[in-house]
Amino acid sequence: MNRRAYLALVGSSVSVSLAGCSTVLSAFGDDELCGGDDCDIGMTRNEFVPEEYEATVGETVVWKNTSDARHTVTALDNSIPDDAEYFASGGYEDQQTAVDAWHEEEGGKIEIRETYEHTFEVPGEYGYICEPHVHGGMIGTVIVSE
Repeated sequence: MNRRAYLALVGSSVSVSLAGCSTVLSAFGDDELCGGDDCDIGMTRNEFVPEEYEATVGETVVWKNTSDARHTVTALDNSIPDDAEYFASGGYEDQQTAVDAWHEEEGGKIEIRETYEHTFEVPGEYGYICEPHVHGGMIGTVIVSE
């Protein structure tokens, strides 16, 4: 193979490979991740959208997997109010159990187009992550007010 043809082939392959690494709003081509009553927080390949969501006490927040990857919603034990109920997709009672379940059997996974919801009863700031994508920066916050 001549050098120009080889470089063109390599360049095209790299471009196609990198195209899949970019964050997309939705794997389904929607302009908005969440519309109407569908969900409040969407999950792209590597981020929660919006990253910060404001809710009121008693409000149920709905996350929806709008990407082609499996995700979790895993509250951080040290980033929720002291008297608040712990939350995680899969119904785990604490962060370590939720993290272990993901690594052992993909416990708590939210498949494509599936949703997870939690009702917030205590005001405060709630930090959470997607366990399989936390190293890519998939971190979110729900701020609950009276």
